[in-house]
Amino acid sequence: MGARAFGHPARVSRHPRQDVDRVHGPPGDRGEGRAAGRDGGPGAADGHRGHLDGQQGGRAGRLDSTRTDRARLDRTRPDLDDATAEAVGRLSEALEWVERARGALYEFHQLSGRADRTLAEAITGLEDAGHARTAGFVRGQLYGRNVLDGRWTFQIVEEYDELYYRPFAEVDDEVRRRLTDGMRHVHEARMKSRERARAGRDLWGPGA
Repeated sequence: MGARAFGHPARVSRHPRQDVDRVHGPPGDRGEGRAAGRDGGPGAADGHRGHLDGQQGGRAGRLDSTRTDRARLDRTRPDLDDATAEAVGRLSEALEWVERARGALYEFHQLSGRADRTLAEAITGLEDAGHARTAGFVRGQLYGRNVLDGRWTFQIVEEYDELYYRPFAEVDDEVRRRLTDGMRHVHEARMKSRERARAGRDLWGPGA
């Protein structure tokens, strides 16, 4: 009754088999994909081969990546002659000694600062103990005194950095840029490669 109320009488197909085929496909087509998957037909075999190919491709990709990583870790620069590698290495070694000297200078700076703070505590202690005159004498002779002519230690550190350390480091960078493409420690990398090869170790692998 609802269909007639809208003016569209319900239609019943005179060919129910054709209707089913239109929805699900002919009998021969229905379930073929599932059957192939169950019976190991072409669809299943192709899928299995694709899975194996994917695994093999993944392993090959990992091996290629490992080889690339090892090549990246190899810093021996085989194209560079030994004399050049050693000379550049000596220059960098000189910079390392300068780094140590700079560290000692900073230690001197900090030790002197600690001494100055301890001196201030001593002056305060003398005053608290009732020795104001002696405290004034110590303050007048030592407190705020320059370490070198006209300079405190922070000024010494700054002058060393500007006049010596930074130019030294910049020259080392420039020489490596010209001769080793900026690569550091080529000489040491060759030593590592030789020693590990003699010991039968992986040259650039992880661990010991």
